[in-house]
Formats: sequence, structure tokens, C-alpha cells
Amino acid sequence: MAPALLLCLTLGCAAALKPSCLSAQFRRPGDYILGGLFPFGMDTINLSARAEPSLVGCERLFVNGLIWALGMKFAIEEINNSTSLLPGVQLGYDMYDTCFEPLAALQPSLLFLTRNGTRAIGLHCNYTDYQPRVTAVIGPHKSDLCLATAKLFSFFLVPQVSYGGSSEQLSDPELYPSFYRTVPSDKNLVEAVVQLVNKFGWNWIATIGSDDEYGRGAQAQFSSMAGDHSICIAFEGLIPTDLADPKSKAHLEDTITAINKTNVNIIILFAYSKPAQALLRHSIRMGLSKKVWIGTEAWMLSNTAASIPNIQSIGTVLGFIMKTSRVPGFQNYVTDLFTSVQQEKFCQESREATQLMGPDPLPTRCQSCNHVSLGDVWPTLSLSQVQPVHVAVYSVAHALHRALGCTHRACPRAPIRPWQLLHFMNTLPFQVNGQSFRFDQSHGTHTGYKLIFWSWKNNSLTYLPVGDYEGSLDINNSLIHFHTADQKEPTSECLRHCKPGQFREIKGFHLCCYDCTDCPENTFWSQKDSSTCTPCPQQQWSPARSTQCYERSQRYLLWHEPLTIALLTLMAITTALTCLTALLFLRNLQTPLVRASGGRLSLFALLSLVLLCLSCCLHIGKPSDHLCMAQQVLHALGLTGCFSTFFVKSLEITLVTEFPRCAPSLLHWVTQRAWLLVALCLLTECSLCCCYLRLGPDSLVADYKSLPREVLLVCHTQSWGAFALLHGYNGCLALVCFLGTFMVQSRGKKYNMARGITFAILMYFITCIFFVAFFATLKTVLRSVTQICTILTTSLGILGTYYIPKCYIILLKPDLNTEDYCQYSTKEEPEEDSANRQ
Repeated sequence: MAPALLLCLTLGCAAALKPSCLSAQFRRPGDYILGGLFPFGMDTINLSARAEPSLVGCERLFVNGLIWALGMKFAIEEINNSTSLLPGVQLGYDMYDTCFEPLAALQPSLLFLTRNGTRAIGLHCNYTDYQPRVTAVIGPHKSDLCLATAKLFSFFLVPQVSYGGSSEQLSDPELYPSFYRTVPSDKNLVEAVVQLVNKFGWNWIATIGSDDEYGRGAQAQFSSMAGDHSICIAFEGLIPTDLADPKSKAHLEDTITAINKTNVNIIILFAYSKPAQALLRHSIRMGLSKKVWIGTEAWMLSNTAASIPNIQSIGTVLGFIMKTSRVPGFQNYVTDLFTSVQQEKFCQESREATQLMGPDPLPTRCQSCNHVSLGDVWPTLSLSQVQPVHVAVYSVAHALHRALGCTHRACPRAPIRPWQLLHFMNTLPFQVNGQSFRFDQSHGTHTGYKLIFWSWKNNSLTYLPVGDYEGSLDINNSLIHFHTADQKEPTSECLRHCKPGQFREIKGFHLCCYDCTDCPENTFWSQKDSSTCTPCPQQQWSPARSTQCYERSQRYLLWHEPLTIALLTLMAITTALTCLTALLFLRNLQTPLVRASGGRLSLFALLSLVLLCLSCCLHIGKPSDHLCMAQQVLHALGLTGCFSTFFVKSLEITLVTEFPRCAPSLLHWVTQRAWLLVALCLLTECSLCCCYLRLGPDSLVADYKSLPREVLLVCHTQSWGAFALLHGYNGCLALVCFLGTFMVQSRGKKYNMARGITFAILMYFITCIFFVAFFATLKTVLRSVTQICTILTTSLGILGTYYIPKCYIILLKPDLNTEDYCQYSTKEEPEEDSANRQ
């Protein structure tokens, strides 16, 4: 086979010196005509200069478009020669040039829709019985052209099968009910590219698209998927498709400069051949460092792109092409055809067959094809994807076969309206060369992709398959040799793979570029969402950079803590001193000093102080609601018991010093009813305790915020009003005692009983000021410590200022424990009366 092809190739090159009749091969009569839209040419004349709606022409031949058109011709001739598909039916065809331009594609599209045998499109209310010139249309290739023609054909419900339109917009059967395609949509391609990028761990990339429907659509699809796969797009740009525009060069240069600034190593290029080639040329000229270029079939297999001078310097090229099979016999058919079009007899027969269709209404077939040799198309012929065109023709043929009700032997001759084919195209599979195809719900086929690597050896390029994609990507990494300085796989990462216990913190302008930051305390890293740290539940805690939470331990003032032991020691000393003082007062109960100090009332006050000191134990250990209520109640009642005796004594002193004339009668009444006054004070405090318990007593609260690793069990003040009511009464008693004693002075060397009460009350007030300040702000175990210290300070202050001086006299100065020395304040007349007598 190879020597024969080489011989034909040589003969074809020699014969190409004279014009052939290849341009006459794209129109044939038949029972049912299929229209064809193929890009025979490219580089249209400047469209902006059109002053009249004249014909749009192309300047250069596009070899791939010629091969695709020959693929349609080959498929139709195969079907016409088939004995099983459409037996006895001859398909005709009518192919026109699109020039890659929607304007050029619309004119033949309108021609296809004209009534059969005329050049006019009839205006009707109902087109059910309308018979256009063609039964179906094959093409066009580009998505832009498909979007322009699909709505036109969909209005008439003429089946249109594209062999290259991949835009996702065309997947909507409601907008384009008669549009079909034999290639996957861009969504499938983008999914394959995303998986490729993820396979190599690249997440800092640039994407460039041609400024057309294909480039913009694929780029938008990739952008929407990138964020879900932790891929950061450092640069996103569009390159012009109109390279004749004076601004296009500056635009390309700006794009390459912007890529350089991002320091990316991966560039994804969604573009057709021409704009892709322009970008690659400028990249080489501007000295862009070696990158990994991820391409698509639109430019990957372009001989023009591969033949750019010094193309190897761009780096590594990987890309996806549609997974297709070779069409059996097609290369031989093309070889024979190029030989035949040089023969006059064959050309004459071709012209006669064309004339049977009547005069050609449009001169836009392929005029430059007559000067093309087999040698010109042979390099492209081995690479061009012809199967999508082949399958497109067969899909229409199978639908027509079923619509006519053909058997394997014959087909009835019946008029078929184009819309009658749609049902069979939508529902039934069809076979092409032993391979089964079927249009899905979006009227497309998905055959998968091959991953291609540009492999260079001795300046010779090989398109090396290195992987497959059919829903998931499989790559043979050993076949890929990256063109880098160290021949190793390049890295392109903005965000690193964070370690367990770290989350990704946005860095800089790019929202998907991160720094790895340790999770703070009381949060943990969850593998489900590595971009944030998850707070621990309230009852748990965690250290910094943690991957899990731990149960909190309970925190309160423990009995075995050093601070607790110190406080208990101080409480024991205070209690012991109070008890010893009470025993000393009991033994000397009938002495003048003890009787002047209150006698049995003093013993009651000392007993209240003992109970007050012992209430410190309520603040140690695990608290509860009942303990929290008991703490404040016992504190208040203990102080009231002590201050009520001071109140009685202060009242006696006030009567003697301030009301000497009334003192004898009133003083007797007070001394006889001293216990009644103490009881009234206690009853009043008890009633206030009931109000406190009713309005808002202290209760146990679990504080999860104050300590990082523990839950703090504290007694929480629910109502500061009830708290103030409870303790405010003692403050009032203390204030009355203070006002009754602080101005009293002794005469001569008499003992001043009021001074002890005054200093005791002053110690209480000073302690209260510090207590309120600390108690209202502290929310740790120190709150309990504050209350214990307040109780002990108050108790020691009263002992030190009121009782200890009396103990000193009783023990060390017994000669002063006399009626004359101790009863001065109640027996002597005031100084003012003595002066008046004189």
C-alpha cells in the first residue's frame, strides 16, 4: 500500500501543474439532497470595508475544510453504493464555502431553505408541507457559525448535524431543536482539562481564549469549574481573531507581558488555529520562558502551528483531541479522486452531473481547489479528523432510511419533509463501520478524548498519545518528557498543600491564592472544608493547629489547691482567734470592760463572726445552685448578726453623747430591749433574704469563654438589684453605726468605746469597695477567692479594731478593767454641761 500511495503522490504532484476539476466535485444530484457547509477558505477580505451586501470571499485555501468536504462526499458515495442502507435511493449533495465567517455561511444556508426547484423562500403560516431544497444540512464547523445558522434551520426544523460546533450554548434542544453534532461539547473538554491540571497538581495557571464563541465559551466553562477544584486562574485573557486589525499585535504583546508578570508555568489555550499561531509566534519572538501549553484539537494538530520557526522553545505541549477512528478506505479514495480529477473524461462526467442540478446560484464552492495537488493535502490528510463528518452523514442516512420505511432490499419512493427525520434521529441508535452511535438528550455524541503530547526528535514532530479521557483521565506519565531545564515535571502552585491543622488564608489579589495558617485555639481543621477552621463545640476545646477537639474539664476552686489551702489556713486562724476571744469574754463576762462592750451581745457578735468565717467553705469545691444561694445568704446574715450588736451599742453611745438629758430614761429602755433590737435587725435581713431568693438568687453557670481549655463553674449573679438589696441592708446598718460613733470623744483617760466601732465599720467599708470592684469584673475561680478574702478581711478587721484591744486590756492591763475607766461614755456628763455649770 505504501509504495502505491507514494507513486500516486508523485504523479499527483506532477499533474498539479495544470488545473484539475476538483471544484466540480462538491455538487451532485440525487433523490434527496444534503447540504454541506465547509470552510474551504480562510482569511476573508476586510468585512468592515463592505459598502454593499456583496458576496464574501476568502483569500487562502483551508486544507482541513477541503478534506472534511471530501469526507462527506465519500460517505454519501458509500451509502449510494450500499445494498443495506437506503437501497435503491441516491443521495445528492450541495456543498458551499463558509470562510469561517457567519456572513459567508448565511448565504448558502438561505439557499438551502429555498423551495425545491426555486430560489425563493415562501412565506407561510404553516410550514408543515414546505419542501426546502435540502433534506438535511451537514455542518458548519465553528460554533460561531452554528449559532448563526442553527436558529434559522430550527425554525424550519431542518436537521443540521455539525461536525465541529462544540459550544455548550448549542446543547439546549429547546432553543435549537433540529441541531445535532457528532463532537462532544466544550463542557466535556473542559472537564478533561480540569482533570489533567489536577493530576499534575497545578493550581496556578493562565487561561487564554480566542475572542470568538469557542474561546469565550470554553474559557467561561473552565473558570466556573476551576474554583470547585482549587485551581487559581492567575491571568485570563482573550486574543483577537482578526489579525488584520492594527491593534491585534499590541493586544498579543500585552497578553504575553501579563503572563510573564504572573510567573505561571501552565497556559491553557482555547483557540482556533490562526489566533493560536499568532500567540505562539509572539511568545517566541518576545522570549517567553518555557511553559506547559495545554491545547485543544482546534490548534493542536495544525501543521502551520507546528512549523513555526523555533517552535520547540515554547516548552511542553499537551492537549486533547477527539477520540476518533480512521475511516476505512478514505485515504485511498482521496488518492484516487486526485488522480481522477486530472482526467478529462472524469471531469466531463462531473460537469454533466452537476448541470443536472441546474445552474449554480452561488460561486462559493472551492475555486482554488483546482490548483491543489495530493502532495498539498497529504500531510493534513493523515491527521484530519474525518470521522465526525462521516458519522454526521450516516446519522441523516439512517434517519431517512427509517422515515421512508426501507427494508434491506428496497426503499419506497416517497416525499419526506425534513422535520419527519427528527423523531428517528432523537430516539434510535445507528451503526457506522461496526461502531454504535446515538444522540443524547442534548443532541450530541460523546466519544471521549485522547491526550496528545508533542514529542520532538531530531526536529521531527510526533503527535504521541499519552492518555485517554472517557469520564475519567488515565495518563501514562512515562511517555511525557517535559521540556524544562532539568527535564522534570514543572510546578505551578500558588497555594501549597497545607499540613493537617492548617487552613488556607486568602493572599493578595487572587482569591484562590492562599497562605497556610494554623487553626487558632478552640478550632480544628476539618478535611471536608480546608479553607476554614471549624469551631469546636461549646463543651470541647482544642489547642492551636489541631485536627480534633477534646472534652473540657470542669474548673472550680478545688480543696487541694495551694491557694485554697492558704485561704483555709487563714480561715482557721481567724476562726480560732474569734473563738478564743469569745472564751476570754465568757470568762470575764462580769468585768466592767466586757459589760461595757455589750456583755452577752458581744458573745453573740463573736458567734456570728465564727459562722461568717465558716461560710468560706461554701465557696470551695464544686458549686451548685443551692450552694450559690447559701453563700450570699449566710454572708449577709453573719454580718447582720455582728452589726446588729454594734447598732445597739452605737444607739447607747449616741443617747449619752448627743441627748444627755433624755439619756437616763431612754438608755434604760434600750438596754432592757437590746435583744429585741438585735432580733428585729435579723428578721429584717431574713425578709430581705427571702426577697433575694425570690427576685434572682445566684445560680450555677457554666462559663465556656473565660478559660481556653476548661469549663468554669461559677455562681452567677442573676439580679444585681436583689444582690444590692441583700447586702445593702448591712451597709445601712454599718452607716448608722458609723454616724453614731465617729464624732464621739473621750474625756481624760477614759476608754473610748465608740472608737472601736468606728474603725471596725471603716474596715468594712474599705473592704466593700474592693469587693464590689473585683466581684463585678472577675469571672474565674478568683471570684470565689475574692469572696473568701472579703469575708476573712471583714472578720479580721472587726476583731482587730474592736475586740483585740479589749483582749489586750483584759489580759495585759487588768488594772484598767474598772468601772471608772470603762463606763465613762455612759456615766459622765458631757463636756459642754460641765462648762456651763462653772
